[in-house]
Amino acid sequence: FQCPACASYYPILEKLSGEFGDRLAVVYRHLPLPNHPYAKPMAYAAEAAGLEGKFWEMHDMIFDNQKEWATQGRIKDTVLEYARILGLNSEQFEKDFESNEIKQKVERHYQDGVKAGINYTPTFFLNGRKIQNPRNYEEFRSIIIQAIDESLR
Repeated sequence: FQCPACASYYPILEKLSGEFGDRLAVVYRHLPLPNHPYAKPMAYAAEAAGLEGKFWEMHDMIFDNQKEWATQGRIKDTVLEYARILGLNSEQFEKDFESNEIKQKVERHYQDGVKAGINYTPTFFLNGRKIQNPRNYEEFRSIIIQAIDESLR
């Protein structure tokens, strides 16, 4: 969530999801790299929100505001404010945010990524195959259309 490159792909993925609807399943996995000190807490926040059915809403809020929180250092205050804005149960959210269950889930995602040889973010897979990161929306869209066409054959 702290990766600037991931943030640059965020609007592209939003647009692709809107265009392709249920023909495109976007699955998010955490790979909080050590050079991004706030990536883990933001991953915890998204997962804690997910327990109340608002993973994607928190995901969007985190990326929409990345430039503000990534340098200010008050991450817990920030995520608690996001939880309030999203209408989450503040007490439950804070408990979940701090829970070992959430921390272990994020760590499992990270370890799975390392085992798969992923060492940069974002990394994209399409139909189980790692793809070269597209340079722009049109290129990404073209790759998806090709995959859909291949699956219909």
